[in-house]
Amino acid sequence: MPGASTDAPDGAVPISLSGPERSVLAALRASDELPIEEGRLAEELGLAPDAVRGSLQRLRSKHLVAVEEEHWSDRRLTPRGEAALANGLPERRLLDALRRPGGTLATDLGAVEGLSDEERSAAIGILRRRHYLEDGLPFRLREGAPGPDESLPEELVLKQVANGEEEIDEPIYTVLERRGLVRTEHRSRKRWTPTDEGRRMAIAAADESLLGSLTPELLRTGGWKSRSFRPYDVRAPVPFITGARPNAYAAWLEEVEEILLGLGFEQVEGPLLETEFWNNDVLFMPQDHPARSVHDALSVEGLSGHPPPEGLLARVAAVHEGRSLPGEDRPIGPGWGVPYDPAIAARPVLRSQTTAVSARFLAGRPTPPFRVFSVDRNFRREEVDARHHIEFTQCEGIIGEEGIDLRHLVGIFRSFAEAIGIRELKIRPSYFPFTEPSIEGYVRHPRFGWMEVLPGGVFRPEVLRPLGIDVPVIAWGIGIGRLALVALGKNDLRELFADDLAVLESGGE
Repeated sequence: MPGASTDAPDGAVPISLSGPERSVLAALRASDELPIEEGRLAEELGLAPDAVRGSLQRLRSKHLVAVEEEHWSDRRLTPRGEAALANGLPERRLLDALRRPGGTLATDLGAVEGLSDEERSAAIGILRRRHYLEDGLPFRLREGAPGPDESLPEELVLKQVANGEEEIDEPIYTVLERRGLVRTEHRSRKRWTPTDEGRRMAIAAADESLLGSLTPELLRTGGWKSRSFRPYDVRAPVPFITGARPNAYAAWLEEVEEILLGLGFEQVEGPLLETEFWNNDVLFMPQDHPARSVHDALSVEGLSGHPPPEGLLARVAAVHEGRSLPGEDRPIGPGWGVPYDPAIAARPVLRSQTTAVSARFLAGRPTPPFRVFSVDRNFRREEVDARHHIEFTQCEGIIGEEGIDLRHLVGIFRSFAEAIGIRELKIRPSYFPFTEPSIEGYVRHPRFGWMEVLPGGVFRPEVLRPLGIDVPVIAWGIGIGRLALVALGKNDLRELFADDLAVLESGGE
């Protein structure tokens, strides 16, 4: 058989190899210099090094060749390091300048020729840390400063690197590496040899076609009897194939919803495009609150918002201005001390908090007791990083019934955290414009430490009474994305929105 090894056993089935693979394996089997380097093998074959390297890797995957790898590191001077060795380090040149007649230098260091501002600053800092300079200005040398014939530690290491010495002061080398004067080059060498299987394996001729499958046509005609089949290697890697699976974050949010439904809550929804009235005003957030500026809320151009019912608008305006509600004699509180602007109330914005969903629910004057929640998206103008995103998900919830108070909210936080597997929880007092008293719950993240994810409190009368609610209501707006980082073992909010198919197929691992 053309191209087959003479030492292949009788009856061996030839394996399918490409032309370069056949040439490389044959050259390895015929070589007297084993193991042999890739470059040497490429020279003998007259092939490009990349083609030989690729063929060797494919032969290795077929267990026909083995490789011996040797790794080492070389230390080299950078061009800046070579210049410093030839002309002197900045600190050496400053020392020499201070030894000139007079022995002092003014703050401009004009006498130190050729040094940039950065080099002068670095030299001064190094000499001060070594206690070679007197305190104050002008710059003067202290007694004991190294003389012209005394080498600085950095100079010694630069010379050692230039001479290729191995035993050097590692901390000084690290400092020089940060200064860009030296660098470490990592090198490796691979030497190849055929395996026992590679020596025994028959090599198929270039013009021979091996069958990869047995077809009905071959069975019907009997053509398979005169053909050779490609060997099946049970050790060969196979592609990892997965079926459809839910997004890990979306599946976790569904689990959260199931937990709340199991706790007796009703799920409600609201629009993503809101007006300032439902997003902020009805929650007793002042119209000049910093969080409502362009640095937080995302406004919408080219649209007009629908105003709320006139009666509700009048009641909300009254509490903002500190006036009595229509039909009442006394105001609920002092308000915010500024006139209420209905034009701002009608302005459209992208919803920045799911508390707007709770406000719309309460405006329907539900019959107590009630407990509802919403898990949905919100939008804010944020700098995107590991813990912030322009789009985020909140888990909003409210409970309204006689006798409910802040202690119930603490219990809800603890029960919810335990239900999703969070064991470490801290709660402390806080402030929000629409709840009083207010609290914040913190959970521990292995990378970020304690993160605030569970804000809540008791709705103020200024929120409830304009909506016609006469029972206490506790409310919260859980930062469910941050909570997911802890529950799912993630370190970056952006991982929750990953579109890498390989990551999604692996379940987000």
